[in-house]
Amino acid sequence: MTVVHVAVGVILDSRNRVLIAKRSKESHQGGLWEFPGGKVEADESVQNALARELHEELGIHISHATPLAVISHDYGDKSVCLDVWVVAEFTGTATGCEGQPLLWVGIGELGAYDFPEANGPIVDAVMKLDVT
Repeated sequence: MTVVHVAVGVILDSRNRVLIAKRSKESHQGGLWEFPGGKVEADESVQNALARELHEELGIHISHATPLAVISHDYGDKSVCLDVWVVAEFTGTATGCEGQPLLWVGIGELGAYDFPEANGPIVDAVMKLDVT
């Protein structure tokens, strides 16, 4: 089975809220909330993929990102490798450029949203972030 390599952004605003997006119902794990990002293309670095995807999906430009975690998960019908980065410095205003709903939520509120199973370790890692 092919593993889909995905660059994922945990985007924080100045109030230490996290941006989450709702997956389209037609997509794999559709209707669930996710941290924005997308597939890493062949011959593309994770950082370049993250910058490209966040610009395409949200209209923002990353100023600085730091690695948070690498998570592998097998859904049975699809395997993913999530390369997760914290983005606390960016320019632009996040907008759902692909029509996806967006929410800024407090870190402690993440548990109230339904995420794909592979995102569970991301939620756990984000809740342990020192954002003081």
